[in-house]
Amino acid sequence: MIKMIKKIKKIMEIRKTIMKVMIFLIGALFFSSVIGTNVGINETSKINDIKFIERKYYFNEPIIYEDSRYTIISMENMKYTMHEAEPILPYKVETFKFPVGTKINLEVKEGNVKEYKLKNKIEPYPMFTLLTTKGKLVIKEGEAYKNEMYPENWVDYKISVGLYNGERVAILSVFMYPCKYYPKENKIEYTDSIDLKIRYELPSTQLFTADEYDLLIICPTQWKEEIMQLKEHKEIHGIRTLIATLDEINNPGRDEAEKIKYFIKDCIENYGIKYVLLVGGRQGGILKERWIMPVRYAYLDDQSKWETRYLSDLYFADVYKYEDGEIKFEDWDSNGNGIFGEWKGFTRDKLDLMPDVYVGRLACRNKMEVRIMVNKIIEYETGSKGEWFKRMVVVAGDTFPQTGDPYYEGEVSTTKSLEYMEGFEGIKLYTSLGTLKGPSDVIREVSKGCGFLNFEGHGNPMSWATHPPYDDETWIGGLIVSDMPKLSNKNMYPICIVGGCHNSQFNVSLLNLLKIKKLYETYYKSEWSPECWSWWLTRKIDGGAIATIGCTGLGYGYVGDYNKDGIPDCIQGLGGWIDIEFFRIYGQEGKDMLGEVHSTAIANYVINFPVMKDVIDCKTVEEWVLLGDPSLKIGGY
Repeated sequence: MIKMIKKIKKIMEIRKTIMKVMIFLIGALFFSSVIGTNVGINETSKINDIKFIERKYYFNEPIIYEDSRYTIISMENMKYTMHEAEPILPYKVETFKFPVGTKINLEVKEGNVKEYKLKNKIEPYPMFTLLTTKGKLVIKEGEAYKNEMYPENWVDYKISVGLYNGERVAILSVFMYPCKYYPKENKIEYTDSIDLKIRYELPSTQLFTADEYDLLIICPTQWKEEIMQLKEHKEIHGIRTLIATLDEINNPGRDEAEKIKYFIKDCIENYGIKYVLLVGGRQGGILKERWIMPVRYAYLDDQSKWETRYLSDLYFADVYKYEDGEIKFEDWDSNGNGIFGEWKGFTRDKLDLMPDVYVGRLACRNKMEVRIMVNKIIEYETGSKGEWFKRMVVVAGDTFPQTGDPYYEGEVSTTKSLEYMEGFEGIKLYTSLGTLKGPSDVIREVSKGCGFLNFEGHGNPMSWATHPPYDDETWIGGLIVSDMPKLSNKNMYPICIVGGCHNSQFNVSLLNLLKIKKLYETYYKSEWSPECWSWWLTRKIDGGAIATIGCTGLGYGYVGDYNKDGIPDCIQGLGGWIDIEFFRIYGQEGKDMLGEVHSTAIANYVINFPVMKDVIDCKTVEEWVLLGDPSLKIGGY
């Protein structure tokens, strides 16, 4: 029984053709489920300009299961902490939305407290350990078992600020823990209720009033002519568009990425922009990468020994943070040491992580790719949508068969996504059904056209694959980059969500093979691909996707049902949750602008999970990049 999954990788057989080399992947990961209650302001009392919200939450007594080794604590209608090597405990999240600029204070009081002596320690959430090319789930008791109590408080909270449902708001997330665990005494304390008293003072003036532009496009000067065609198209459909070239951006900043972020901040405050399209990817560089459009690496070390940094376009979207009711610039360097998004051991930057603009990137490497993407976007938004748009192709299998659990994680996740897509025909390419035997199955169904495409399995920058049920020796491919030319779905482009490691790692290059000292590592990790899998799929001429969302680094997911709530863990957190959340937002909430759906999924993860308490939760949102136009009208006009 073991849990949290870090990726696995396997070197896959070499296919015959030149570019048909498929280095077996690393793990992809999965996820799940429902968003916490979002409560708007409902004042219960007022003294002068100070207002109050008071809430009382009641909790049923915990059900305690003891086995020969560990104890399980269960409570009805609760979430569970699922952090590697830490005790599995129930918790509840409540969220409150306020106008941005509101000063917020929280007072809490627990109710009656009971003590329960336990026979065995509370079970820790499993860890995933790499052993050569095989993965193994192991039970390990982490640092929390050395502490006096876990968690330290009955209630934790965070205040995030961002663009949510079209409004710039502050969101208070309250995490309530009815049970505290005392490892040294091997007991729990339980409270039957928690009282919240929220004291808040609304801002005297509205902070964001500008409303001149909707979309900001940032591009190199030499591509402005091509981008002008996109601007004209957008404005025909009511998207007021501002183009800024890199040469025109002269904001202060420690590097080019920070200068761009300050420029985005200025455009929010002066023009009211909501969408930001970054145009440009990597263009060469050997000892040092050369970027047409600057990027930001997040320096988060997940202890996987695979990577200590990865690309994060969320940096450009997360413009503001909240401090004592004041809005401040979020530089992703709270300790001021020049290392952005740092998380290594006990050293970490405190980050807001909630998007303040909807950001997407066209990772174009040359003018030809710019023309391809401009033409595809215009075709997609103006072309007629036939029955093909109401098809959703899902591709999956048993992502982690070596764990021996009863769930086929990829199939569980994609099936859940389909449940939210009312009115769509689900085309299931599953290894368990025999409908996924190889890339030809994917090529055939995508070439018929589909509105959405969802892969959940394992990936690397060149390929995607998965396993048949209970068979970790056999790999079944979905697509590799050399398959992309075979897709013939002209003018029938899907939005693709891919669950897998590194499929959207858009810093790869053939030039990486010239790093002689890292040649084996480069080859093994497939970082020598001319372009990454997600961008290759998106910028394909007359086929492929119109946009792809995926991970720039290792993806993560859960297996089994280790919190014993009867729901597969793979849809209750990490990559599985956020991928499914995209489809829930589109299918159930009626949002149809691509960047808003993508960013809302990130925002919902940030306000419903303790992202600054768990390194993998944090990485899950930071690495989930949109390679496409954030102002894209899903389904077109």
